[in-house]
Amino acid sequence: MFTGIVEELGEIVRTTDTGGDSALVAVRGPLVTSDARHGDSIAVNGVCLTVVDVEDGVFTADVMGETLRRTALGGLRPGDPVNLERAAALNSRLGGHLVQGHVDGVGEVLSREPAAQWETVRFRLPTDLSRYVVEKGSITVDGISLTVAAVGDDWFSVGLIPTTLKLTTLGARGVGDPVNLEVDVLAKYVERLLGDRAAGGDR
Repeated sequence: MFTGIVEELGEIVRTTDTGGDSALVAVRGPLVTSDARHGDSIAVNGVCLTVVDVEDGVFTADVMGETLRRTALGGLRPGDPVNLERAAALNSRLGGHLVQGHVDGVGEVLSREPAAQWETVRFRLPTDLSRYVVEKGSITVDGISLTVAAVGDDWFSVGLIPTTLKLTTLGARGVGDPVNLEVDVLAKYVERLLGDRAAGGDR
């Protein structure tokens, strides 16, 4: 479990095709690897990956074909920056919202509107995810916990403060760039519970 508060802007070191529709990715992140061990979870652009090995500030992780198909990780190349966050500890502050690191879909930057102290960014939203996104609700974009400013049937927008623009990948994302999206897991649980109740009565 994560909070969507990026700890470090890391860098892809290499990606290795391991066959069978999978890959091994190496990521540089001195902060997140400072106490990382084999089996730990680290979110990379919002995707929960399991640490295989750590050496000199670089960790490696296996990426399954399912992850490559459902996220934007497959398009990353050596030198690309990535948002990194270690799994939250039970005694840590929940600065963002509950983030699983399970990407629900891939969106796309539609537009950017700079202002004096912030920037409004609009993203394409897959239509099958739109029912989970509400104004003033939470959404995770490339591992960053953000508050939805406005939402339509196939888009949503957020306001980015200078810190987010400076310390995460969203500061450099251009129109047309893909982003990983994770909707609020609470919305999905509510939908499932209400669906079960409608189908079979109170249970």
